[in-house]
Parts: sequence; structure tokens; C-alpha cells
Amino acid sequence: MSDTQLLTYEPAPDRAPSRARGESPPFIELPMPDMSSGAPLMKALALRASTREFSDAPLALATLGALLWAADGVNRPASGGRTAPSARAVNEIDLYAVLPNGVYRYDSPSHRLVLKQASDARNLTGYQDFVGEAPLDLVYVVNMSRLLDMPVQQRNIFSAVAVGAMAQNVALYCASQGLGNVVRGWINHRLLSEALRLNEDELPILAQTVGALGTTLTSLAD
Repeated sequence: MSDTQLLTYEPAPDRAPSRARGESPPFIELPMPDMSSGAPLMKALALRASTREFSDAPLALATLGALLWAADGVNRPASGGRTAPSARAVNEIDLYAVLPNGVYRYDSPSHRLVLKQASDARNLTGYQDFVGEAPLDLVYVVNMSRLLDMPVQQRNIFSAVAVGAMAQNVALYCASQGLGNVVRGWINHRLLSEALRLNEDELPILAQTVGALGTTLTSLAD
């Protein structure tokens, strides 16, 4: 049996956010997605892959709105149901969009972005060499206060399932639209919490880089 190949990471130095690029409005109203756009589901599944080289071209507002809706938008207005599952529908995962012009939280019921901090904190969402170059880094945050009525042994499991579903929704949307994405778990929780202005009961657990594909794909599958 061959030895298991493990990824090794060296400690990285602390970083600081950069000045926001452009205006940082307190709210960004997002267009609703075009339900007829993109590749069919089975084609998107065939194309789903992780990429680690991105163009710095900004995402169109319509693309950003559709991507966030795919991640955790309200798809059943009558009940408030969302595109990603959540145990007992507590919706314990908050989605943050880290953009060149600011750090925003996605407000699913209103389908808009709410400004948390006017800074460019993309470089704080991870340590890989491409972090900070792509136009968008998503950060998935567990709000532990919403899980207090759930048995302790289930909290981590259920929140991890919810995050996985949301990240896969994003990956499939990207595949259907010809965008690149990669899910990342190598993050500095303290620095990222400060950049997102999180409370003590909020924990960032996953990041996901999104952008147009670069000229060379360094990884096509994982």
C-alpha cells in the first residue's frame, strides 16, 4: 500500500485588510436570477471542478445576485424556504461576500447585500497564493446562537452539512455559467472574524473563491 499523500502548509504571517476600492454603499440591491439561464443540471455536474487561477475581472451585479441566490436564496417565498437545506430550518449559516469595495453579508429574505466593513479584505480569506486576486471571496459563517436548542453533538454535523450544500450550490452555478471556483478551509479564524466584524458566537468555517477563469487552470478536479 502506498503512503497517503497529505497536503502540508507552513504558518503564514498575519495580514491586514486593504483600503476599499470604489464606493461602499450600505446596501446593494441584487437582481433576481434568470431561471432559464445556464447549463442544464447534468451538464453542470459534469463540468464541476475546482480551479485555482482566476481573472481579476469584476463580476456583473446580475451574476453576483444569481450566485448568492443559488447559494442560499429564498426559493419558496410562502414558507421562506431556501435553496440550501438547514436542519429544523434554523438557517444557522450566514454568507458573506468579500468584495474589492467592502465586506457584505447576504440578506437572503431581502435578496440584498448589507455592508459590514468598507475595506478590501479578500486577502484575509485564506493563505493560498491566488487569494485576494479574484473578484469575490465567499465566507461561510456559523451563527452558534441559532443552534442552542439543538443537541450539542448534532450542531457541528448539521452546520457542516448546510455549509457543504451551499458551497456545492455555488460550484454548480459557476459550472453552469463558465466561472471558476474553489472551496478553501485554510483560513485564520481570528483575523477573518475581525475583518467580518463577527460576534463571539459567530465562527467562519469555510471560504470559496469565485471569478472568471484565468488563462491556465492549475487544477481541474479534486
